[in-house]
Amino acid sequence: MYPALLANVAQYISLTSAEQAYFSSLLVPLRVARFGYVLQAGQPTRSLFFVVRGCVRTYATDAHGQETVLGFAWEGWWGGDAASAMAARPATLTIQALETTEVLLLSLERLEQLCTRVPAFERFFRLLFQNAFLLEQRQRLALLQWPAAERYARFCRQYPRLRQRVAQKYIASYLGMTPEFLSALRTRHG
Repeated sequence: MYPALLANVAQYISLTSAEQAYFSSLLVPLRVARFGYVLQAGQPTRSLFFVVRGCVRTYATDAHGQETVLGFAWEGWWGGDAASAMAARPATLTIQALETTEVLLLSLERLEQLCTRVPAFERFFRLLFQNAFLLEQRQRLALLQWPAAERYARFCRQYPRLRQRVAQKYIASYLGMTPEFLSALRTRHG
């Protein structure tokens, strides 16, 4: 059994001990070394994952090799290249461990089995995807509407511990600015 994962699920749905055991049996643990990959663009992907320990960044790479960080996931967060997984296409995103990281993989095939056997998981994953959609939409709007200093201030308020765990260049990319500009902001605003 995985207490952190079950606590995450319990925020949204109630499970019997048998349902918890069944859910846990569907998960595949994966340990990834620092700077190793949970997923690389171009690889087949049919899984989502839950971060038990560690921190990852999700990024896309353009035709010129420029990386853009789309998000981070750390203990208690779900991640994956859901669009590619659900379309049964090779991954378009890369997910890299920024620390030694332990994740639990849940294949979409097993997710379907889970939702059939434990219908409450339909609600759980609907809420999970709904929250992810809202988070992504807020991030996109922030990039369009807020000045850089405000984006950084909000990032620090929302994720106070993350800026200690993640390299400045990755935070800058996520916030849509250069590392040098972020450094100047940090100097000015603390």
